[in-house]
Amino acid sequence: MRPSGRKADQMRAVSLEPGFAKFAEGSCFVRFGDTHVLVTASLETSVPPFLKNSGKGWVTAEYGMLPRATGERTRREAAQGKQSGRTQEIQRLIGRSLRSVTDLAALGERSITIDCDVIQADGGTRTAAITGAWVALRQCFSRMQKLGMISANPLRDHVAAVSCGVFEGLPVLDLDYAEDSTAHTDANFVLTGSGKIIEIQGTAETDPFTDETLLELLRLAKKGVGELVALQAAALKT
Repeated sequence: MRPSGRKADQMRAVSLEPGFAKFAEGSCFVRFGDTHVLVTASLETSVPPFLKNSGKGWVTAEYGMLPRATGERTRREAAQGKQSGRTQEIQRLIGRSLRSVTDLAALGERSITIDCDVIQADGGTRTAAITGAWVALRQCFSRMQKLGMISANPLRDHVAAVSCGVFEGLPVLDLDYAEDSTAHTDANFVLTGSGKIIEIQGTAETDPFTDETLLELLRLAKKGVGELVALQAAALKT
């Protein structure tokens, strides 16, 4: 039995609320159970130096956790003067996940920064952030189309993410903190709406895992991502 009482292939309760932030070009408040993340998309009419005069745009991301997102207060990284390796790794993951489904040429020489702020953490913050980030980015592109800045939506596909792992010998979908902290195997899957793989991050916390276990985790991830993609579409009524 999972601590939450869920079935092995059951997601936590997920909600996606687009348009949550008043001033951002796109936004989404995403809940994966007790993990809550505010995602905003901000448009700029410039690109990094390496893309100047290329005709292509850029999508990047920043990620952070509020001091009381967890059980004990953590110092703001800004107060420490540097980002942790974990923060840098997660925001790079978010950025490249979104770029993998974006036609950067169709965006033109403009940049979109996705800010992911974790309000409350109970496992799966990066997967929740990626799932909500797609909604915020899609909303930003829709606004650009309405303003005549772009003629077509640059997104080629949905992208969503979910964690899977082996908890007490059982492959399970969408780990919360109670499971994630004691899982024998922990993996994050970033997949497209069409089921293609963008990234898999998998780690054996105790015993190494087999090919069969990996394939079972991938099967669970595809089920979960399918549900998340349906929720993305419903949230935007697309």
